[in-house]
Amino acid sequence: MSTTPASTLAILNQPSRHAPASLDGAAPLRLVDPDAVHIGVRDLGITRGDGIFETIGAVSGTPQALEAHLRRFARSAAALDLPEPDLDTWRAAITAVADSLAGHREAAIKTIYTRGIEGDGRPTGWVHGFASSDFAAARRDGLRVVTLDRGYRHDVASISPWLLQGAKTLSYAVNSAALREAQRRGADDVIFVSSDGVVLEGPTSTVLLLRDGRLVTPGPGLAILDGTTQDSLFAFAAQHGIPTALELTTTEHLHSADAVWLVSSVRHAAPVTAVDGTPRASEADLTAQFNRYLAGRRD
Repeated sequence: MSTTPASTLAILNQPSRHAPASLDGAAPLRLVDPDAVHIGVRDLGITRGDGIFETIGAVSGTPQALEAHLRRFARSAAALDLPEPDLDTWRAAITAVADSLAGHREAAIKTIYTRGIEGDGRPTGWVHGFASSDFAAARRDGLRVVTLDRGYRHDVASISPWLLQGAKTLSYAVNSAALREAQRRGADDVIFVSSDGVVLEGPTSTVLLLRDGRLVTPGPGLAILDGTTQDSLFAFAAQHGIPTALELTTTEHLHSADAVWLVSSVRHAAPVTAVDGTPRASEADLTAQFNRYLAGRRD
């Protein structure tokens, strides 16, 4: 019988060196019962979504693209004016959680960092890992997507930085609502489009296109997350002589591209097989190459 737990939780005692620890003299992190109560109901991450997170895929106990996730984690913290995270402690917690889940072929690891209780001055941090869902069907058979208006211009990050577009915050109610709308429309996922017609990203993924022999992702200067999985696939493309580019992309490109994928840390590369009800072709062989490469990362 396997002794690998279904999930593991690590609580960080001092998630930032620039803020007080939760418990004086306690260890930097501790593994605790994930089913017990650990976070106070007054924590601003719960009451106001005032915090950030990352989701890191792990294969057989190895976190994927760990350093890229940590860099993005730090950028999100800076955008919210959270105390600078102690990345050494976060890295140790992620590694400990991943190690405990090594018996699972694939796992997801979430890092959560909040402002803590209002006025207390001590941020809250934890890392929760668990066996991931089976995404074999999505990787093989693809996803039907709908395009939804995000309600912002594509340059919102430069004109309204307080909206925090491009930071990975805990405020995911809109993303969840968008996915429910996709289901109501008979689709599996969403690609957000700006109010001025520019393709942005998925609620939990980056958009990737194969156009004229090039691997393209929407950009530059858009109010979207830097894609860690997209960055890995650009590295794959460089190894295989495939040109890459950041380009402003429209919904017309979603239909005319040779292939489109939604890529993310845990689901990896899922081909898009229909956009707004219109079927489109996919590249099964290249998709399989992408997913083998992503599963084999050791960075």
